[in-house]
Amino acid sequence: MHGLTRLACAVAVGLLAGCARMAPPPGGPSDGMPPLLISTIPDSLRVLDGFDGWVEFKFDEIISEGTQPNFGNGNGELERLVMVSPSPDSVIPRVQWKRNRLLVRPRDGWRPNTVYRIELAPGIRDIREPSNVSTQASVITLATGGSLPSRYLIGRAVDWGTQRPVPLALIEALLLPDSLPYRTLADSNGRFAFGPLPRGTFLVAAVVDQDRNRRRGGKESWDTVRVGMATDVVGEIWAYPRDSTPPRILSAERVDSFTIGVVLTQTLDPRFALPADSIRVVGLPDSGTIGPIGALPQPAHDSLYRGRGGLTPAKGPDDTAAVKADSAPPPTTLPTTPTPAVGRRTGRGASTAPPPDSLEQVRVPLTTRLMVRTAGIVQSATSYVVELHGVRTIGGGVATSLRVRVEGRKPPPPKVDSLGAKRDSTAKPRPDSTTGKPPRR
Repeated sequence: MHGLTRLACAVAVGLLAGCARMAPPPGGPSDGMPPLLISTIPDSLRVLDGFDGWVEFKFDEIISEGTQPNFGNGNGELERLVMVSPSPDSVIPRVQWKRNRLLVRPRDGWRPNTVYRIELAPGIRDIREPSNVSTQASVITLATGGSLPSRYLIGRAVDWGTQRPVPLALIEALLLPDSLPYRTLADSNGRFAFGPLPRGTFLVAAVVDQDRNRRRGGKESWDTVRVGMATDVVGEIWAYPRDSTPPRILSAERVDSFTIGVVLTQTLDPRFALPADSIRVVGLPDSGTIGPIGALPQPAHDSLYRGRGGLTPAKGPDDTAAVKADSAPPPTTLPTTPTPAVGRRTGRGASTAPPPDSLEQVRVPLTTRLMVRTAGIVQSATSYVVELHGVRTIGGGVATSLRVRVEGRKPPPPKVDSLGAKRDSTAKPRPDSTTGKPPRR
């Protein structure tokens, strides 16, 4: 009897364990589909006076909570997929996992008479098949009072450094004068149609979010465009590095007979021009100056002296055949580059628009290379010391003083006769030291 009781208990425990296991039955077909969003609570585009609940995203199956828990620091796997705006970028929304539901609300609660935008990015995983990842995004817009918004901001994020659109760029729209920040992500081509948003003047920023933390980092590239109430077209936002650290010199070399190229650790301001009185170039060992006449970022230097746009300059001629035009001093300001129109008029007044993936603007490429121009010839076999004062980067960093040595080209070693010195057949042989007699031939 006791044996039957123990057997029954063992069977019951086994059944309970089998019921608690969240896994497909053995031998069943594998689930090859990612979780599908089937509903949201509340519905989007609603005015909910005094709303104080949770926003809910419901899926057709149990979703994964992820390997990183949600502790309110923005590093949780589900926290990284949720953006609630308006809210400061330092405030992480509250996110709760409820099997097949994801609950979201602002950490400081819902403000009255405010338009909220809750965006869930792609990345939700199947708990049984983590490789099944949702590519579906969802946005819920609700108002806690007032009227529904209807405005959309349309534009594109471009990385000035690469001159290419920025996939998944972070887009921030700051509503003025209240300074309420709204956030979204650009698509794979850097484009965004951001809304619905309330009416007003916005300061729209595009951020190259390198660490994917949905926040603007101190050294990440970004820029802003002010958009008034009269238009919804933001246009292209060209993001550039905002690192304000003073630059340092990485390397320097002779480029041609009148140019020394200096490579810096930070990106230069493309409008920057260093005057002659901020430069010193002296030859070694006598420390005689060769008359610096200015320094420009490489694209501006090449455009001025080479006549080849922003192409990398070819190596200069020999010291004895320098071109007279090379001695012309650089301008104190950079030439402006005209911005072409989005389209151009043809025959009967039709407008020819650019291709969908082409950039509307043309800007001078960014560089970390500063070209120092001299009046005297930069001898290839001579070493020089270059001193620069007041070099400014595009991020606002200024180096008070920089100094670098440029090594001259060493002369080639003398050629050695591979056949060896030939013996002089007319020379008399030396006598043998032991016998005193000449050696036999």
